[in-house]
Amino acid sequence: MATISAVQGQAPAKPATEPVHLFTPLQIREVRLRNRIGVSPMCQYSSTDGYANDWHFVHLGSRAVGGAAMVMAEAAAVLPEGRISPQDLGIWSDGHIAMLAKIFRFVEEHGAVPAMQLAHAGRKASTDVPWNGIRALEESEHGWRPIVAPSAVPFSEKYPTPEALDERGIARGVEAFASAARRALEAGARIVEIHSAHGYLLHEFLSPLSNFRNDRYGGSFENRTRALREVVQAVRGVWPSSQPLFVRISSTDWAEGGWTIDDSVRLAMDLSPLGVDLIDCSSAAILPSIHVPLGPGFQVPFAERIRKDAGLLTAAVGLITAPQQADHIVRTGQADMVFLARELLRDPYWPLRAADELRQDGPWPKQYLRGKRA
Repeated sequence: MATISAVQGQAPAKPATEPVHLFTPLQIREVRLRNRIGVSPMCQYSSTDGYANDWHFVHLGSRAVGGAAMVMAEAAAVLPEGRISPQDLGIWSDGHIAMLAKIFRFVEEHGAVPAMQLAHAGRKASTDVPWNGIRALEESEHGWRPIVAPSAVPFSEKYPTPEALDERGIARGVEAFASAARRALEAGARIVEIHSAHGYLLHEFLSPLSNFRNDRYGGSFENRTRALREVVQAVRGVWPSSQPLFVRISSTDWAEGGWTIDDSVRLAMDLSPLGVDLIDCSSAAILPSIHVPLGPGFQVPFAERIRKDAGLLTAAVGLITAPQQADHIVRTGQADMVFLARELLRDPYWPLRAADELRQDGPWPKQYLRGKRA
């Protein structure tokens, strides 16, 4: 079994080098993943006041039954004003814990590791749900003001101008992430992921295309990464040393003058000694209308580069659909895990099908074995 057990303050552990495949278990700290397949956090826009409900129970529970190793709940807002939409999941209140605990117990009972992504939408907050068309909501439509960001620059002309956070506001956000992590732990999450991608608040601090500050949170690479580093330290300060901490980043902005893969490698090297175990390697979304060269596995090279140059575990995401494709990514050392999203919406039991196609032992629930043998 491949083992990674980095501890804050020690030299970062290196990704495993022995031959592995998609169904090789993975040990990260004291958490064992039964294979290398993770359910990527997918916003469901189905909450009221941030509360999980039966929809989330079925959505997440079915992916655990379907054989994934890790089931990550969608981006959960650490503050109410940090939601993308009024229908977002939340983790800013102790009241949110009880239903999440029920869901996470079910996930764990069926062999998967429950996880949660912690998020703040920044200048992309207060928008309508996607099926109504992406647009900013007015306060009369259950939106809110102000929305906040590193700098008072809107995402686009269709979005309101955010208020630039002062240092007190940044400190409040850092504490909100830590408090959210404590609640996720109480709910039974075994892994938490900090969302620093897709043009949301922490990514807005990282990118020169959205951060125009001239204080200690803007300008240089060190300053622009400070907010994320403070969040990581605050979360790791309350998150058990026995349990993994992930960070999702946009590995590149795909735009001239923006965040680059070289920046991502440097960031990963800075985050590893702070107690981050894995980088979830996505990309883009800091600005509208950026051309992204979509194609099967188009973001996998970012995971491979960070894994190789920063010596940190990585997860590959983005248009990974075929079992052979996912297996190849792991076998060739491009990433340590694959996180699937849309493919698991199409087929919650994709991991079981993949195990059959790859001639591996799949974690079939006993209730389904008669169907498998038929």
